[in-house]
Amino acid sequence: MKIAIVGATGFIGQHIFNEAVSRQHDLTALVRNPTKVAASAKVKAQQLSLQDYAALSAALAGHDAAVLSVHWEEQDLHKIINAVKASGIKYVLFVGGAASLEVAPGVQLFDTPEFPDMWKATAGAARDLLNILRGEKELNWVYASPSAFIEPGERTGKFRLGSEQLLVNEKGESRISNQDFAVAVIDELENPSHQQQRFTVGY
Repeated sequence: MKIAIVGATGFIGQHIFNEAVSRQHDLTALVRNPTKVAASAKVKAQQLSLQDYAALSAALAGHDAAVLSVHWEEQDLHKIINAVKASGIKYVLFVGGAASLEVAPGVQLFDTPEFPDMWKATAGAARDLLNILRGEKELNWVYASPSAFIEPGERTGKFRLGSEQLLVNEKGESRISNQDFAVAVIDELENPSHQQQRFTVGY
């Protein structure tokens, strides 16, 4: 599969990139600094400013699927979505956040007193992105939410998938490793099962 990954050197994106490399996909890493990407026969690194919407559209064209893993609060969400649509790409996965997941009926994690103020700009933009996508009928999209805490760890391949509710373990913790989140993302690209839906990943 020919996959483009926007943000392939980021905190989450680098693990998605590594997982895709391990599965022998043909990859285009769209990043601000291509020198950070280890090029190979199946990997092409290309510099991209996400605010250059014509360049984004051109870079995505011709790929089977794309992953966008970026800081959404810095972006014009509507322009990015329009650029993705213009590329003609078949399937695109947006990496979002956990804040828009429900912790109780009608109550999102974002709206709880415990949600840190320092993350509200990022989380609010990611929630806005999901709401925009839910009204989008022309794009074959999927939105992936990690658990409340995502950090580097092990690639176990053992996790749960959910939809709109925050996943918690038997201790009441909501966690996933970057590596296992990446497994779930590439699984989705290889076998799409959440078209025009959100899914979440947790232990």
